[in-house]
Parts: sequence; C-alpha cells; structure tokens
Amino acid sequence: MKDMGGFDFDLQGARLTALPSGALYWAAEAIVTVSDLHLGRSERYARRGGALIPPYETSDTLSRLDADLDRTGARTVICLGDSFDDLAASALPEADALWLARMQAGRRWVWIEGNHDPGPVDLGGAHLAAVTIGPLTFRHIALDGAAGEISGHYHPKVRLAGQARPAFLTDGNRAILPAYGTYTGGMEATHPDLRGLFEAGALAILTGSRCVPCPLSR
Repeated sequence: MKDMGGFDFDLQGARLTALPSGALYWAAEAIVTVSDLHLGRSERYARRGGALIPPYETSDTLSRLDADLDRTGARTVICLGDSFDDLAASALPEADALWLARMQAGRRWVWIEGNHDPGPVDLGGAHLAAVTIGPLTFRHIALDGAAGEISGHYHPKVRLAGQARPAFLTDGNRAILPAYGTYTGGMEATHPDLRGLFEAGALAILTGSRCVPCPLSR
C-alpha cells in the first residue's frame, strides 16, 4: 500500500498505523478505528441555544472517513464512542445518512457506547460496550491496568511550536486516539488524567499533513 503519511507502532504484538487524519489502521485485520466523531455538534448547539457554528462538520467528518476507508480498503470499522454529540443528533439529514449507509455496505461496522451517546440504534452496525479482537480491546474510556487497550474520550492534543495538534498517545501497552470529528476540542496530553495512564517512555504521535512522533513529556 502506498505511503499515507502514517506512523507505525506496536501494541501488544499488533502492528498498527496512526494515520494523519486521526484514524488508526490495523492492516493485518483490515480494521480502521476512529473515535469521538461527535457528528451533529452544530445541530446540538443550535437546538440547545448555544453558539451558532457552520453546519458543515458532519459532512467534513464523513468525507475524511470515506477517504480513509478508500485508501486502506478496510473491511471493519470500529467507532470508539461519542460518535454523535448526543442521541438526538443521530437523526442525520437524509443525505448524510445515505452517505454513512454507503460506507457501511459490505463492511462490519461496530459502534462502541460513549458517554455522549449510547449508540445510534437506528443506524446499521453492531452496538457494543466494548469489543476484543485478538490481543486488543476497543472501548470508549481507558481503564486502569488494562493491557492491549485502544480507547478515545479524552481528545488528546500536544502543543508544538505554539500550536495544539490532535495526537495519538501510546506506550506499547495501550493507545488513546485523538478526536476524529470536526469542531472537537481537546485535553493537553500532559494533563494528569491523561499522562497518568501511560508508562515512562510513552509516545505522542501528532496528526496533520503527516504523523509526527515525539516523546510524551511529563
């Protein structure tokens, strides 16, 4: 497969690739994993009387996901929770719902339960609290002491040259993915709630035009 600007790393014996978009690719299993899509965020803000933001985040997020699936040829997609900004936001506009259905066609699609939404029950795919495949377990929020765990929730970011960039965090034992969705904020990777989950020597993998690895500082 051609270079996608990603960065390869090992997790409990599985060879994984962090992609510049914030998706994680497991080539041996043809799995693409994304976390915290937060689809429908602009609609939720408007519905609840919050700040009005351009209503383009859903189509932008779906467009990037569609491109990642095309590049990788993924046969399975795992969404690690908070796929929608709340349960009501899962009522997608018809065009976006059809777009998502097209991406799901012919693939195994797993929605992991998040804290913002219990899973989009009206959409196709399996709806699980967590799923284990080989040496890896996929869930929304990291558990203390877990091994071979892939999770999201925290939206980790790393500041480089004054700019905060979404980042993967890993120490070879667990990995936390950046938020994939447009209009998502983030938590500094050095925050104690995040940094305390990782062993010494952990790595941050910054997203952007290409993935950039750097030590996860304390």
